[in-house]
Amino acid sequence: MCFTRLLDFLQYLCTKIVLKKDMAKTHNATWIWYPGDYEVWLGNRFNNNRTERGAMFPPFWKQDSHWVTVEFSKAFTLENAETISIATEGKFNVMLDGKLLCGMPKELQVPAGEHTLNFKIYNQTTPPALYVAGKTINTDSTWLATYEDKIWIDENGTAHGSGIYVHAASWNFDSIDTPPSLYRLEREEWLPTASEKTADDMLYDFGKETFGYLKLKGTKGKGHINIFYGESREEALDSEHCETLDMLETDTETPQDIELENSKAFRYVCIKTDKDVTFESLAMDFEFAPFDKEKSGTFRCNDDLINRIWETGAYTMDLTTREFFIDGIKRDRWVWSGDAMQSYLMNYYLRFDTDCVRRTIRQLRGKNPVTAHINTIMDYTFYWFKSIHDYYMYTADLSFVREVYPLMQTMMHYVLGRTNADGMAEGQADDWIFVDWVDFPMHKRGTLCFEQILLCKALEAMSLCAAILRDNPLANPPQGSIETQEYAADAKKYGKLAKALFDKLKPTFWDESRKAFMHAIEDGEINPQITKFPNMFAIIYGYLSEEDRQTVMQSVMLNPEIEKITTPYMRFYELEALCLMGMQEKVMQEIRDYWGGMLAEGATSFWEKYNPEDHGTQHLAMYGRPYGKSLCHAWGASPIYLLGRYCLGVEPVKAGYEEYVVRPSLGGLEWIEGDVPTQFGKIHVRMTESEVVVYSDGGQGTLIVGDKQASIEPNKETRMTIKT
Repeated sequence: MCFTRLLDFLQYLCTKIVLKKDMAKTHNATWIWYPGDYEVWLGNRFNNNRTERGAMFPPFWKQDSHWVTVEFSKAFTLENAETISIATEGKFNVMLDGKLLCGMPKELQVPAGEHTLNFKIYNQTTPPALYVAGKTINTDSTWLATYEDKIWIDENGTAHGSGIYVHAASWNFDSIDTPPSLYRLEREEWLPTASEKTADDMLYDFGKETFGYLKLKGTKGKGHINIFYGESREEALDSEHCETLDMLETDTETPQDIELENSKAFRYVCIKTDKDVTFESLAMDFEFAPFDKEKSGTFRCNDDLINRIWETGAYTMDLTTREFFIDGIKRDRWVWSGDAMQSYLMNYYLRFDTDCVRRTIRQLRGKNPVTAHINTIMDYTFYWFKSIHDYYMYTADLSFVREVYPLMQTMMHYVLGRTNADGMAEGQADDWIFVDWVDFPMHKRGTLCFEQILLCKALEAMSLCAAILRDNPLANPPQGSIETQEYAADAKKYGKLAKALFDKLKPTFWDESRKAFMHAIEDGEINPQITKFPNMFAIIYGYLSEEDRQTVMQSVMLNPEIEKITTPYMRFYELEALCLMGMQEKVMQEIRDYWGGMLAEGATSFWEKYNPEDHGTQHLAMYGRPYGKSLCHAWGASPIYLLGRYCLGVEPVKAGYEEYVVRPSLGGLEWIEGDVPTQFGKIHVRMTESEVVVYSDGGQGTLIVGDKQASIEPNKETRMTIKT
């Protein structure tokens, strides 16, 4: 295996040298691969970096792999003969007009006329990838790819076959120097802001929550170096219980720099060394996903606490935006669909990193066959479906919906195959029914109302995506691709299933006397417990009449006898429901109290869970471990979305902000101002008690304040007087 990898690497180096002279003419070429393969491979590399107290800790769900052999093809017409340069990640063969050429050429001359090129690439280690650069022949997403060409040969030696062909995938690997497998996030060196010597160790403080690779400079001597990381001072100093650590050995008389191979999340670092081991200084390489600040969302207001909350939320999102959107940077460091669902929405109002959204959606889905729910969690599967339609609404990226739709079909086939006789989702032995982490008794057995509401929305997303593809057919679809008639049939089928399930929600779970959805059915008996979870999602998804929405707000959402939500995860949806009911002023105070409470406890990024009734080190504990809680968790950044969507009030109405609305709300503030990023630029909103000003770089908008409306034209300032 090592020899094979060495040969592959030498092949890559040789190819790179040959193509150096052609760099001037490769500006139109990009590396291509089979859709989803790169994300599956990159996700495996990322998810398996988790450690617990020095032990490797892989994900406990199925991990797929890339297709090891992929064929890429392109038909074209040349007016003049052309020489193309070829680079691959993997061993390959090439056919010109069906004729197999000798060896693995680095260059190929293609004569004038009509031709077809076929490359078949094998790579067990990394996804097969292709780079072809010529004057007019360049690899891009117009090339076709298949992992199953299904060729058979008859008795005369004539080849026949067919397969499922899709458009190749690409990203921004546009140079021969940037093959996909070499992708890494960016780094910059950070130094501790403070240090102190304790009894037998050194404690370093980097000033705030961070993520990266620790570096010990000028290390000398023979012995052990034990490193204990902490999101808190207490964790770093508790060598017996801290969540992450590194144990090293060194033997050098010449001072050397040591950089840890695996990244860690921390603010504090405690280092213990044998007496014969010394080091001159400590630093870290901060690792981050770059973003364009000029194209990012912003928010400011007259309340400094709200401003600090927004800034801390943005920093939390930036820390958890990596190769993918992840949950937390310390403990799990995995890609979870429920966490990602919220990250997508916050991202649309912060960085508008659509590449990361696509990568994460692909990675979560993996490959066929489907053998379990996404992350093994039923509700996380349902969120995944909705995330695709949401993505389309914010981006108008039709090609991605078309690419992922076949995977939606097989995933939904799995889901429907596990529903009960009433067509409802019911947890089976190997399903994880999550909902939320709760501090009160709440079983998750049987048929939960919450899960049916999410399933109903997932079916709606299937129907909507099928209708989008039905109404936007490909002029020349690849062989074996889904036809328009199938999209039309799916739109109708899933629409009917969604309607049928919706029609059962109230008759099955509604308690008219208490004006609320009840919790679940178990063994044919209703569980009359009432929680906020199904009721607030019914409000958000529009599954209640206006009268019922108003009564549910009083009977459940504002009822002090209903158990409180203590995770930012579900507070996201709780406060969204309140915003939809026009209660922005109350939400603003909740943000001050809840997220401001974390800041008062010293948070520099937002946490996985916060209970104001906890004190001291109680805030650090979770899962029965004294430092099990993540103090930097993506779902903790909820105010980014809430302030952008419901305070600045910006929402797409047609895909990609072709049309949008702006419904700003001060929420009790004196003034607000901010930018919402879009694919065409920004939508800028400023509101005071007397006036609203909107400026947009594109799209057609409608400004709505109370019963007043005004059209928003691109590149023009729109003003509306609220009161004189």
